[in-house]
Amino acid sequence: MEKFSTWRDPGTGIQPFLTPVPPSQGSSPILKVYAPIGYVFGAVRTVLFVLPLALYAVGQTLSVLLSPIPLLRRTISNIFTAISTRLALALLGLLWIPVEIVTRKKGRSAGTPNSWNPSAGDVIVSNWCSWIELLYLAFRWNPIFVLSIAEEPSNDSQPATPQSTPGRRTGTGSAAISTPTSASRTRVPILGWREASLLEMISHSGQGPLVPRKGDSAPLSLEQIRAKADRPLVVFPECTTSNGRAVLRFADVFSDVPVPVKAFRVFVMCVRYDPPTAADPSLSHSIPSSGVPNSLSHLFTLLSSPIVLRTMSMRLLSPADSPSSQTFVASDFLSPGAKDQLGEACAQLIAQLGKFKRTTVLGWEEKTAFLEFYRQKS
Repeated sequence: MEKFSTWRDPGTGIQPFLTPVPPSQGSSPILKVYAPIGYVFGAVRTVLFVLPLALYAVGQTLSVLLSPIPLLRRTISNIFTAISTRLALALLGLLWIPVEIVTRKKGRSAGTPNSWNPSAGDVIVSNWCSWIELLYLAFRWNPIFVLSIAEEPSNDSQPATPQSTPGRRTGTGSAAISTPTSASRTRVPILGWREASLLEMISHSGQGPLVPRKGDSAPLSLEQIRAKADRPLVVFPECTTSNGRAVLRFADVFSDVPVPVKAFRVFVMCVRYDPPTAADPSLSHSIPSSGVPNSLSHLFTLLSSPIVLRTMSMRLLSPADSPSSQTFVASDFLSPGAKDQLGEACAQLIAQLGKFKRTTVLGWEEKTAFLEFYRQKS
C-alpha cells in the first residue's frame, strides 16, 4: 500500500512489516458462499483450542507443585507441553511439519548432517515470523523463551518526506515521481532480557521489546539467564516479528560473545511459511491484534478459512556448521571490527538457510514506529 511505502527497506525494496496478502484475482463465488459458514466453523474450532490451553495450564500447575522435585517437575512439564502444543498445531492444520537439517558443505565432503540435540544452557537462534513457531519450539524442546528489554525509541528521527525526482530521471520535469525514503530510526541498545512463558511469548508476538517501568526488577544479561538454565534457551535477535519476507536487522544481542563460541553450543534455524492464497491467509503474524487478546483474531482468521491442512517448513543448520563449531571460519561471515560477531554470523546463516534477503535498515525500532503509524491510519 502506498501510504506504507515509507517502511520499505531501501536496500532490498522489501516491505517486511505488512501482513502478506494473496495476489488480487477477484473474489471467488465459492468463497462468498462459504463466508457465513466460515464464521461458525471458525468459532467451533477456536473453542476447541480450550483443550490444549487447559492441558498446558494443568502441566504448568503441576510443575509449580513439583518444584521441590526438579527431575519430576521437568518430566511433567515436558510431557504436558509436548501434548498440548502438538494438539494446538494439529488444530491449526499442521499435521505434518517437514524438518530439514542442512549442511553448508557440498558434494562428498558433506557427509550426513549432525543431529540436533540442544540441551540445558545451549542457545537456539532463529528468525521470528509468528506465534506459531513458538508452539513448534515448545513441542520439540520445551525451551526457555526470553523477551528483550529496551528503552522506548525516541521520535527524533521522523519518517522522511518523499523526495521529488524530476521527470523519468531524465531531468525534463515532465513527470514528477515521488520516491519515499526509508523511515530509519535512531538505534536503541538492548538493556537486557527476562524469561517469559510460552503464553507470554504468544501474547507479545508482533510487538517490539519490553520497555522498563518503575519498580521492575533489573533486566538480566543473556549469559546470566543461560548460566542457570535447565533447558535450551531460544533467542530471537530481531526482537520482533517480520512478515516472513526478509530477515530484519538484528539487534546487538551477543556483543560480548566471540566466534567461534566456546562457552556453549549454538543451534541456528529458520522458519518459512507458504505465501497466502485467497482461501488460506498467511500464517505469519507481523501486526499484533488490538482490542482483543493478541493472536486471538489471527487464530480465528486461520480457523475460519476453508483450508484444514497447512504446512510450514523448518530448516535447521547442521551443528558442524554452527558458529560454536571449532571448525567454523569466522572470516567467511564477518567484516573487520564487527561489533556483534555471533549475531552477524547467525543473521547470514539464517538468510542462507531460508533463502531470505536481509534488510539493510529496518529493524525493531522501525517496526515500533510502523505499528504506531499503522494504528493511526487503520
